[in-house]
Amino acid sequence: MTAEQGTGRGRPVVVLTGASSGIGRATAHELAAHGYALVLAARREGELAALARELDPSGARVLAVPTDVTDAASRRALVAAAHAQFGRIDILINNAGVTIERGWWWDDPDPLRVLRVNLESPVEMTRLVLPEMRARGSGHVVNIGSVAGRVATQGLYSASKFGLRGFSLALRRELLGSGVEVSLVAPGFVKSEMTAGARLPMPGPEVVARAVAGVLLRPRREVVVPRIYRLLALLDALWPGLGDVLVRRVVIARRYGHSARP
Repeated sequence: MTAEQGTGRGRPVVVLTGASSGIGRATAHELAAHGYALVLAARREGELAALARELDPSGARVLAVPTDVTDAASRRALVAAAHAQFGRIDILINNAGVTIERGWWWDDPDPLRVLRVNLESPVEMTRLVLPEMRARGSGHVVNIGSVAGRVATQGLYSASKFGLRGFSLALRRELLGSGVEVSLVAPGFVKSEMTAGARLPMPGPEVVARAVAGVLLRPRREVVVPRIYRLLALLDALWPGLGDVLVRRVVIARRYGHSARP
């Protein structure tokens, strides 16, 4: 769906979660430049409001809605705010995500929050927007996954992203012929708050933002960015022992700051 195709108020309306920083912020800038109307959602109200003003000082086509995607009432309020401002939702981008940045997941006091944010909230957000998309016969759900959803690296994070990948690919098939598209954009390591502690060479989040804009213009089931990570996923599938070495020496040691053994 292009911005030129329009909506009842002249522009396709995008709901974007996790919009206040990293991939979400870069995606907001990219889509604003393409002319989409944006409903930006994140927990940090100040950063979110500042981003909305930066993108559209008039407030006519960018709306900031402070949202906790793990809370059912907050999710419903986000959808209601989008309808109140723009009358519809054409595109949902499930971008909000968290990880366990340091230490082992089993030592974290609440490791299941990773599943609530990364997997449960995209499922629930999708449930809220699907009825209108199916009734209208058009729409697009874009889930921001991860290469960790194809190459297992960290228990809870990979579990959430493996689940999101399965959900996305299956949902796409469930909706074939309905007019509703489903795409998965799976980044490798890119610069963001989530990867701030990683001692790895990384591109900026703009590479993911461009991929999101690309699947909106030309829907695809799955896009991996940067492209080098496609090779990593293939190597792990064909030679999992090599994957063990790479994960232990590169991801665990350099991302989490500790070795595979105490």
